[in-house]
Amino acid sequence: MTERTPLLHYRLCTSVNESEPRSPPAGQAPERRPGSPRARPAGPQRQQKKLSTFFGVVIPTLLSMFSVVVFLRIGFVVGQSGLYQTIAMFLVAYFIISMTVLSVCAISTNGALDAGGAYYMISRALGPEFGGSIGLMFFLANVCGSALFVLGLVEAVMDTFGVPEDGTVAATSYQVLPSGYWWSLLYGTGILLLCLLVCLVGAHIYAKATFLIFLIVMVVLGTILISFFAVSPKTILLPSSSSSANGTGPGFPTTANFTGFKLDTLVGNLEADYVIDYTTKKMMTFATVFAVMFNGCTGIMAGSNMSGDLKNPSYSIPRGTITAVIFTFIIYNLLSVLAACTCDRVLLQRDYSFMRDINIWHPFVIVGVYSSTLSAAMSNLIGASRVLYALARDDLFGKVFSPAKKTSHSGNPWVSVLISWFCVQLVLFSGKLNTIASIVTIFFLLVYAAVDLACLALEWASAPNFRPTFRYFTWHTCVLGIIGCVVMMFLINAIYASASIAFMLLLLLLIHYLSPTSSWGYISQALIFHQVRKYLLMLDVRKDHVKFWRPQILLMVSNPRSSVGLITFINDIKKSGLYVLGHVQLGDLNTLPSDPLQSQYDSWLSLVDHLNIKAFVNLTLADSIHHGVQHLLFISGLGGMRPNTLVLGFYDNCSPNDRLNYPMSSSQSTNPSSLSQELEEPPLFHFASLRGSGDKQDSGEFEDGKVLGPEEYVAVIADAMKMLKNVVLARYFNNFDRSQALLPSSSSPGKGGVFVDVWPVNLLRPDSSSYVDTCSLFLLQLACILNMVRAWRKATLRLFLCVEEGRSVKGSEEKLGQLLKDLRIKAQVYPVPWDQVVALHWQRQGGWSRKQQSTDPSTDESAARAEEDENQDDYVNSFPSNATRLSDDYLSAVNKLILDQTRQPPAVRFLYLPRPPADTRGYTAYLQQLDLLTQDLGPTLLIHGVTPVITTDL
Repeated sequence: MTERTPLLHYRLCTSVNESEPRSPPAGQAPERRPGSPRARPAGPQRQQKKLSTFFGVVIPTLLSMFSVVVFLRIGFVVGQSGLYQTIAMFLVAYFIISMTVLSVCAISTNGALDAGGAYYMISRALGPEFGGSIGLMFFLANVCGSALFVLGLVEAVMDTFGVPEDGTVAATSYQVLPSGYWWSLLYGTGILLLCLLVCLVGAHIYAKATFLIFLIVMVVLGTILISFFAVSPKTILLPSSSSSANGTGPGFPTTANFTGFKLDTLVGNLEADYVIDYTTKKMMTFATVFAVMFNGCTGIMAGSNMSGDLKNPSYSIPRGTITAVIFTFIIYNLLSVLAACTCDRVLLQRDYSFMRDINIWHPFVIVGVYSSTLSAAMSNLIGASRVLYALARDDLFGKVFSPAKKTSHSGNPWVSVLISWFCVQLVLFSGKLNTIASIVTIFFLLVYAAVDLACLALEWASAPNFRPTFRYFTWHTCVLGIIGCVVMMFLINAIYASASIAFMLLLLLLIHYLSPTSSWGYISQALIFHQVRKYLLMLDVRKDHVKFWRPQILLMVSNPRSSVGLITFINDIKKSGLYVLGHVQLGDLNTLPSDPLQSQYDSWLSLVDHLNIKAFVNLTLADSIHHGVQHLLFISGLGGMRPNTLVLGFYDNCSPNDRLNYPMSSSQSTNPSSLSQELEEPPLFHFASLRGSGDKQDSGEFEDGKVLGPEEYVAVIADAMKMLKNVVLARYFNNFDRSQALLPSSSSPGKGGVFVDVWPVNLLRPDSSSYVDTCSLFLLQLACILNMVRAWRKATLRLFLCVEEGRSVKGSEEKLGQLLKDLRIKAQVYPVPWDQVVALHWQRQGGWSRKQQSTDPSTDESAARAEEDENQDDYVNSFPSNATRLSDDYLSAVNKLILDQTRQPPAVRFLYLPRPPADTRGYTAYLQQLDLLTQDLGPTLLIHGVTPVITTDL
C-alpha cells in the first residue's frame, strides 16, 4: 500500500476567463508594462462582464475550499484530535480566514484586480518589495499544493486499484496496479502530464467544466450525508498497512465498526487520542493535525480575482466569498459530528477512506475524490503559472524570470506553465509530504498575514483613495488576522515559520536593491506622510531647548554644476538636522505661460540621489536674488523644522568648474582626450551651462545670467541676520573634494594629519579679543559637529588664541582650555601673538585721524559722530564703524598671519564673520575686507551666529 499523504488545496485567485487562453482585443498590446494603467479597448470588442455572484465567486471559492480533505481527512482529524479539539481547530482556522476574508473584500472592492491573486493585491498595496517576496512564496505554495493533490489522487487510485504492498492477495479482482515508491511516482507523473496538457492546450475545457465538477462534488457530499443515516451498522476491513503500522502483533486490529448513531461511540470520540499515523509512521500532534486540516480551509481568494468578469464586483465579491466560507464551515463541522457519532475511534484512525466503505454506493466517493483532486491539482498548476507570469511581467527579479513572460498567440503563458510543471515534478520526488504540507500551510498563513497587513496599512495611512465599498472591517480585524496567522505559523512549526519569514525578508531586501522603481505607489510613503504630519504637529517650537539644538541649513545654490563640493560638505555639518537646497530663478510668473520650476524638480531630486545626501529642495521664482532669498528664508521648512542657518557661496571672481560633467577628482589625470570624451557624453542633469570665467559674479551660488552686485549680496546677509538666522559664507569650495581633503599631508615636515582650524575672534575688530561671545561659540559648535562626523572623526581641531604682549599667555590659554573642557570639545590650543598686526591697525587709525584734521574742517564733527556710533554699537554683534577705516595693509597682515600659522594646511578653516555695517553705503567696503581677509586661504567658512547653540549643562 502506498503511503497516504496529508493534502493541501489552495486555488489561485484567477478567473475562469483568465484560466482560459484568449487573444488580446484588437488594438491592445498583449502585455501591459508594470504599473501602467489598464489598457481598455474601445467599442464592442471589449468583453462584457456577465458573471453573477454564484457562478463568478461562490463556485470557484467552494471548489477551492472543498478538496479531498473533505473526503479523505475528516476521519483523520476527528480520530486523532477528538470532536472537541476538531471543532476548536475549525473555529481557530475559520477565525483566521474570516479576518483575512474581511481584508480581501475590502481591498478587492477598492479597485479591479489583475492576474496574480494575492501577489497582485499585496504588491499594488504594499509596493514591489512585499509583493515580490510574497508572490514568490505564493508561487511555491501553489507548486507544492499541486504536487500534494497529485499524490492525493495517486493515493485514492492505489486504494481502489493498487496491489497491497505487503504482498498479500488482492481483496478485489480490480486491484491490479503495482505498488511501491517508483510506481507511485510514475502514476503521479502521468497525472501531472495530463494536467499539463490541459493547461497548455485545453485550459478552457477545465474552465467550462467548473460547474459540472461543482455538481459532482455536491452530489457526492449529499450521498455521504445520507449514508450516515441510511447505512446499517457493519464491520469494515481495515487496510493491511494500518494493521501492521506499528508491527504485526495480535494487538493491532484488522477490522473496525461503523456503529451508526450511538452515544457510546460519541463519548469515545470526544477526547483527543494522538497516535502514530499509519500512512507516515510518525506520531501526530495538535500542530501536525492542524496543518493537514487547515489545507481544507484555504482558497478564500478564488473569487476576488474575478472582479474583471463580474457584473457587480463590489456586490459579488464580499457576499460570494462570505457565503462560501460559511457553507464550508457548516459542512466540515457537520461531517465531523456525524463521523464522531457513528464511527469507532479505530475506524477513524486506521482507515482514512471510511466514507467510501460506508457510502450507499462506493463509486460515488471515488468519483468525488477523483474529480475534486484532479480539479484542485490542475487549478493549482494553473495558479502557479499565473503567479509566475505576473512576477515575470513586473520584472521584479530581473532577467531570472524573463522567459516566463512569453505567451502563445491566444495569450496563454505557456513558458510559465512549463516552468510550474517542472517545479511540481520535482516536488513529486519527495514522496512523503507531511513536511511539505506544513511548509505550504505556513506559506499560505504568511500570505494571509500579508493581505491583512496590506489592508491595515491602507487603513492607517488614511489615504483618500482607499474607500472600499465593503466597510465591515476595521484595523482591529486586520490586527487580529495578522496575530492569528503568525501564532498558528509558529504553533505548526516554529523552525519552518522562522525560516519562511527570514526567506521573505531576504527576498524583500533583494528586490528593494535590485528591482527598478515601480509606478504602483508605495504604501510606505503614505504611512510616512501620515506619521510625519502627526509628529510635526507635536514638534512645538515653544519647547525648544539649547541642549537639543542642531543646525538646520538652507544652502543657496545657483548652479549645482559648480557647487558639488559645497553641497557635499554642508551635508557633513547638518548633524541630522534639516538640510534644504535653495535656488532662485529670476522671472515674473505673470509674463510666463506656466511655472518654469515644476519641470526642474526632477533634476534637483536626481542630484540629491546622485550625491547621496539627505536634503530637501526648495525652488522659488522672484524678480531679484535678494527677494528670492527672502522668500526662501520665510517659507522654507514646516512647523518646528525651519532653517536656522543660511549658507552662501562667497562673492568673488573664482572660475566655476563643472563637477557633474567631470566627476573625477582633482588628483585624477585630465588629459585632453578624456575631457573631449566627457564633453561628448550627455549631461547627467538638465542644469544650465556655467557662466564664463570673466564675468564678475558669485562663485556659482546664485543665479547665472544675472550679475549680482556686491550691495545686493551683502543685503542678503544683513536680511538673514535681521531674521535671526545664522550666516555662513563659504569660499574656495569650487574644487573641494572631501576624499582629497581628508588625505593626511605627507609633504609638510612633522607629524602628518588632517586638521580643521578655528579662529574664534573677530579679526576685523582688533580691539576685541573675546572668545566667549555668541558668534565665537557658534564657530566652536560647528567645528565640533564636523569633527563628530565619521569621515572627519580623525581630523584634529586646532584653535588659535590671538594674544598680545604684556598679557598672560598662559592664563589665557588655561582659561580657553577650561572652556573647551566644559563644552566637551577636544581641540588643540595654539597661542598666536599678533602685536605687530594690531600695531598696523592703530598706526593707520592715528595717521588717518591726523590727515583728516589737517585737510577737512568738518573733521571734529565727523569724529564725534563716529565716536557716538562706536559707543552705540555692540562690539559682539555689530560691524564697528572703525572697521570702515581698516587698511589693506592690516587685512593683508592678518591674512598672512593665518597662513603662517599653518605649516600643515588644514582641510577647512572656520573664521569669525562680523555683522555688515548699518549704513548700506559701506556694503562694498565690507565685502572687500572679507575678500582680503580670506585671500588664498583655501576652503574657508566665515560664520556668524545670532543665537545660543551650546551649553555646559547636562
